[in-house]
Amino acid sequence: MKVPWVFDVISPFSYLSLKQLGAALPGVEIEFVPVLFAGLLNHHGQIGNAEIESKRRFTYRFALWRARKLGIPMRMPPAHPFNPLHALRLIVAAGSDRRAVETVFDAVFLHSRDVTDATVIADLAKSLGIADPQAALNADPVKQKLRANTDWAISLGVFGVPTFVAGRELFWGHDAVEMVADYLRDPALFQDSEMQKIESLPVGVVRPKKT
Repeated sequence: MKVPWVFDVISPFSYLSLKQLGAALPGVEIEFVPVLFAGLLNHHGQIGNAEIESKRRFTYRFALWRARKLGIPMRMPPAHPFNPLHALRLIVAAGSDRRAVETVFDAVFLHSRDVTDATVIADLAKSLGIADPQAALNADPVKQKLRANTDWAISLGVFGVPTFVAGRELFWGHDAVEMVADYLRDPALFQDSEMQKIESLPVGVVRPKKT
């Protein structure tokens, strides 16, 4: 089975998820789908974790703690959040395969490199066999593919990264790897009465929107 994995290189939890893919999902073919996380946030009217200072601090501390618990080497990049656009386009230009995805993620969260720096992007591009990164990153097909990926994810209801898409089901978060593995092994686990009740569970109260 091929399972799309939706991600943005800005996400430390996408990095943690990436490092778990092989062991947690043996025999599953992963389709790597880079998207612009900011586009998801804008569509759903959300704010990112980094936009609340206390949540930002906790999120980074939790990501590093979680990496250590999982035995995954990890360092934060020089600044976060950062603009991931060129890094995402580089992945697309390189074919969105595992090697391209891991090369860029490792640059950010293993080697703590600044992927907003053109010289860093050029170095990564060279390692991925892209001779002219400026031309590749500004090519219309590359830009269109990233937009199309983001629009596709939004159309499915994807609201965050990383997200696995298994059929019509969404599994969000680095800690959903075991959940999607269980689903792929036995979808009936998610069809009992309590799971089905969620589909029609009423909304008890709606927080008023600010005007």
